[in-house]
Amino acid sequence: MKDMNQTMQISKVAQSFQRGLKTYHDSATQQAQIAQRLSGLMAQHLPHHMNSALEFGIGTGHLTRVLIKNSKIDHLYLNDLVSDCAEFAPRGAAFIGGPIESMALPQNLDLICSASTVQWVEDLPSLLERFSDVLAPGGWLAVSGFGHKQFHELRALGSTAAAPNYMDAADWRFILPQNMTIRHLSQAQTTEWFPSALSLLKHLRDTGVNGATNRSWTTQDLQGFETEYAERFGTNEGLPLTYDPVWILAQKA
Repeated sequence: MKDMNQTMQISKVAQSFQRGLKTYHDSATQQAQIAQRLSGLMAQHLPHHMNSALEFGIGTGHLTRVLIKNSKIDHLYLNDLVSDCAEFAPRGAAFIGGPIESMALPQNLDLICSASTVQWVEDLPSLLERFSDVLAPGGWLAVSGFGHKQFHELRALGSTAAAPNYMDAADWRFILPQNMTIRHLSQAQTTEWFPSALSLLKHLRDTGVNGATNRSWTTQDLQGFETEYAERFGTNEGLPLTYDPVWILAQKA
């Protein structure tokens, strides 16, 4: 039953991101900035030339573009849950669609990276063990996820739109395989402001990040949501929505 529920959840997330694919790149400004910072960290710590690398959850290519700009990678493998994301893969890269959890991983990789995806993985420790198995000695894991404050305003109002695996920076020390050493770990909250609840919900829809929600909205629901959101969190700047990104770089022994 657990596997069936997980499959249904993955399918819902895929449908949500599929719906938001056309609007994601321009709407997901926070995710773009997170990918830029991850790329900057990789440039500081990783070698410029690598034989092989895998990026999973490429979306519309926020991280992919800076990765191929800043690095020389002989064999680049790309993955996304949504197969239509293949159109964002650069020429020469190998694209493999589907859940990263069940994907046959390339062997002897120098780098596995991903921006703003790991929070959707239900059993992250098992996936990290698989990553460790296919990384070459000295290979790198470079990912960003989100901490427990991510979208906390929505959860406080009873939203079920949260991803299943929010983890603070400190949590990562307990789930990495023993043969992985943390080289960088950081977390920094940011706030995005919206003039109304409708614009906030549109932002969630356009970026596909509400894939876990089961809610259908009526006009009365929206009015009640906006009133409660404004009463509990509203300021003169509008309605806040908290992003809580976490960046992790780890190296295999």
